[in-house]
Amino acid sequence: MLLSRFFEERLAIAYRQGKIIGGIFSGIGQEATSVGTAFDLEEDDAVFPVHRDIGVCIARGLPPKILMAQIFAKATGLSRGKCDYLHGGDPDLGIYGSTSMLASSFPIAVGAALAFKRKRTNRVAVAYLGEGGTSRGDFHEALNFAGIHRLPVIFVVENNLFAYSTPLSAQMAIEDVADRAAGYGFPGHVVAGNDVIAVRQVMFEAVQRARDWLGPTLIECKTYRWHGHSEHDEASYRESDEFLEWKSRDPITAFESYLTEGGVLTPEIASRVREEVRGEIDEALRFAEESPFPEPQEALDHVYGDGAQ
Repeated sequence: MLLSRFFEERLAIAYRQGKIIGGIFSGIGQEATSVGTAFDLEEDDAVFPVHRDIGVCIARGLPPKILMAQIFAKATGLSRGKCDYLHGGDPDLGIYGSTSMLASSFPIAVGAALAFKRKRTNRVAVAYLGEGGTSRGDFHEALNFAGIHRLPVIFVVENNLFAYSTPLSAQMAIEDVADRAAGYGFPGHVVAGNDVIAVRQVMFEAVQRARDWLGPTLIECKTYRWHGHSEHDEASYRESDEFLEWKSRDPITAFESYLTEGGVLTPEIASRVREEVRGEIDEALRFAEESPFPEPQEALDHVYGDGAQ
């Protein structure tokens, strides 16, 4: 969670310095959701993250320096400078990029889960989405198909209360997105998305259900993004009291308190961990800044198939 937090804090600074090509969509404040749902997955499982899920990518083993290079549009990034981190992925790590129409990855995750079931593997697909995307048709089509065929897929909805500037109450007549799972024949769970222990526990149960061929699960993580929809969004549509209340539920501070009370974490250890993490992020930034941009003649490389059968 610290890697994700410090990574994104550094990105916000780089964006304001004019070093980033394209937009930045911060997941600061949502680290417990992204890390807690991805931490215990097996190497051959598949994840379909979206734009606030840097923690998912890091938990899957993607080196921060490669991810940083991807965001800086450098040749050493995942897509060699051709797209931002929303669209980038690493199949070797089971990470599959999304599109700007975020719910479109849900049917793809369901297709992967169908393949896992047909091949009788024990693999699981995990798809991520904000609550705004649950109003799209492909979200419902994916849930319907997955429920009918009892597929090993887990749908994670990161409910941060705003779809850009649209509050939850303006786009659905229910308080809990998880209620929608019942209409498709499988469980839906609401969990405190800023509590990494709670998130990890409900995810563990969903993964076991999927591996036991009992079907999908919808997990709704109630959380909150500290920044606007993107770094150029001042989020003036939010109430300051609401923001301060959620900021007091900082998932990292809460987990540090949990570890301290359990006798696991001391101030000395906490300081050392933070220093190590900051060092890794410093190195990631240096790597990204020093990496070359792709050559112009490479613009069409790896964009189209080569026709091989």
